[in-house]
Amino acid sequence: MDKSINELLSALTLAEKASLCAGLNMWMTKGIERLNIPPVHMYDGTNGIRKTNSDEEMGITTENVPATCYPTGSAIGSSWNTELLHEVGVALGRESKTMDVELLLGPGVNMKSTPLGGRNFEYYSEDPYLTGELGAAFINGIQSEGVGASVKHFAGNNQEFEKMVTSSEIDERTLREIYLSAFERIIKKSDPWTVMCSYNLLNGTYTSENEHLLNDILREEWGYEGVVLSDWTAVNDRIRGLKAGLDLEMPGPANYNAKAIIEAVQNGSLSEEQLDRSVGRILKLVERVTGKKDMDSSPDSDYHALARKAAAESIVLLKNENAILPLGQESISSIAVIGRFAKKPRIQGAGSAKVTPTNVDIPWDEIKNLAGDATTINYAEGYPEDDSINDEIIKESVSLAMNSDVAVLFVGQPEYAESEMHDLQGIDLPEHQVKLILAVAAVQPKCIVVTSSGSALAMRPWVQHVPGVIHSWLSGQGMGKVIADVLFGQTNPSGKLSETFPVKLSDNPSHMRIRGENGKLYYREGLFVGYRYYDRKELAPQFPFGHGLSYTSFSYTDLEVSQTHTGVTVSFQLKNTGKRKGKKLFNCMFTMKSAHGPVQRKN
Repeated sequence: MDKSINELLSALTLAEKASLCAGLNMWMTKGIERLNIPPVHMYDGTNGIRKTNSDEEMGITTENVPATCYPTGSAIGSSWNTELLHEVGVALGRESKTMDVELLLGPGVNMKSTPLGGRNFEYYSEDPYLTGELGAAFINGIQSEGVGASVKHFAGNNQEFEKMVTSSEIDERTLREIYLSAFERIIKKSDPWTVMCSYNLLNGTYTSENEHLLNDILREEWGYEGVVLSDWTAVNDRIRGLKAGLDLEMPGPANYNAKAIIEAVQNGSLSEEQLDRSVGRILKLVERVTGKKDMDSSPDSDYHALARKAAAESIVLLKNENAILPLGQESISSIAVIGRFAKKPRIQGAGSAKVTPTNVDIPWDEIKNLAGDATTINYAEGYPEDDSINDEIIKESVSLAMNSDVAVLFVGQPEYAESEMHDLQGIDLPEHQVKLILAVAAVQPKCIVVTSSGSALAMRPWVQHVPGVIHSWLSGQGMGKVIADVLFGQTNPSGKLSETFPVKLSDNPSHMRIRGENGKLYYREGLFVGYRYYDRKELAPQFPFGHGLSYTSFSYTDLEVSQTHTGVTVSFQLKNTGKRKGKKLFNCMFTMKSAHGPVQRKN
């Protein structure tokens, strides 16, 4: 754009202003050719770029333009590594420019109040501080390349069940300390160019027209000056939304609402000054995405290597009894690889975040490559594609495991269980997989289970019967190579759980209220979400928030605690006392709650 924003506002007609407040089609804003105002191209982008082959289609169930598939939010959240998130953000910004994408619709930073959330795989953590730090680093990386980010879904969107008509009923303190805290941190540390509102109502008012949320908190308190856009078809009352601060309606065209905006200005129910504020913010977004379009980003074509690096820091070693891992410490002549996910891995969730990957590492192939010719590697399917129990397949797996030196089982939630538009029915593995694990473990004491899911898993009754458990999450297109590297000790696992894994679903504080009643979901657990609840209840989870083992050992010395005006500072010396290289536990300073306020921990 050649003219200043004020000049453009003066030159625009009322009809043109109204038209700019909605998209042109599914993925573009509207441009005004006569004033040299170009459209902005946007696509989903939480763990990769989901660009459709046509601007008129959603593309959720179709193959899209191939792009790098990085670990999902729940996976990379377990890296606890802001530097990694920034690096992935930079890469996504660079890749976006090669694909003519100017705005990425991500990251997703909603809190995990329940492990049943259908989109939990997109979100980083149950903890707002960790989420905010990771989200800000990711956004700063993307926007450093001149590509905009859109933090979502603002706010209180923690379930998929009837989310378009359900009101999240949250008291003010819980709202601010748990469900808005990550958004606030991100707004202040990274200034995302856009914020996407959610579908749900918040305390009785749709978030797309919630003045307390969009104006009082986001604009007035936090000082946000960027664009607020709707989730797709999330607009209820367009005029009320504009007054509250919803600038851009997506998708478009929205001819009916454009006409309503014109009529509202003409009859005085909407001031042109209010309309100009929204249009001005949209013009500022256009200016931002075009301002660095020609900058030299020195693109790195080996994004697959970064996808592997990100997966390596995401995978969590949950259990390693008798140091069964890594393999190769003693002579192994045969390995039984069991489970469909070994050859057809789940690398991501389903729905609007699903990327068409450029490449996919297959665990079976990578295990064979690392094991070498001296080791016999055999495969059994383990379980069928559907939920049926096939005893013959289980018997085949048991026989193979019995006649091998070690068994590695690949199990996890099926793809249909974790997807946008519906919540999970449970957090246990499918029954046929539980039966498989128990049967194999009964005949093969050296049994390692590799789990895949985008959310917390309950692991009873099988976890006590196996000595090794690796949680691979949904770690993107480089996951297969990294799993093999972890199994054979080429990579020392460093991931730490970013959410609590309960013993059983009913241990979760929101268990009795996941669905809501009569259009309202009451957040009666209040502040006690995730580890806060388990600590307060003195209830032991299967694996706690922050849990993750290593192939090396560490010592902590010289612990010092000092009071500051912001809280308490804790410092200590950290030393690797083992024989392998390890990853330091804290890649950034972070806070935790104490009886005296926030506690800052740093190495």
